[in-house]
Amino acid sequence: MTFANVGTLGTLPGKRDELVAHLTRRSPALSEIGCLAYEVGTDPAEPDTVFVVELWTSEDAHRASLQLPEVQESIAAARPLLSGEFGGFRFEVAGSPLRD
Repeated sequence: MTFANVGTLGTLPGKRDELVAHLTRRSPALSEIGCLAYEVGTDPAEPDTVFVVELWTSEDAHRASLQLPEVQESIAAARPLLSGEFGGFRFEVAGSPLRD
């Protein structure tokens, strides 16, 4: 069953694009551990917010990714760009009209 993690990351004023650049750096380790998609986006109406949609092979794969040294380093590097405002939700994907 696919696991979805969807969230918003508030950034300090003027730091949104820097966070987007950081989050969109290529990371083969994510796909190796079970990340199926990691999409990062913005909305002009919310200039200090980054939107992230993650799809994983399982919730356990997502949890395991957080233990990878590469991911720990990425989180530490991103922290100074964040305002501390976070939102989001998680769910088990029930299905899709795009695949069987």
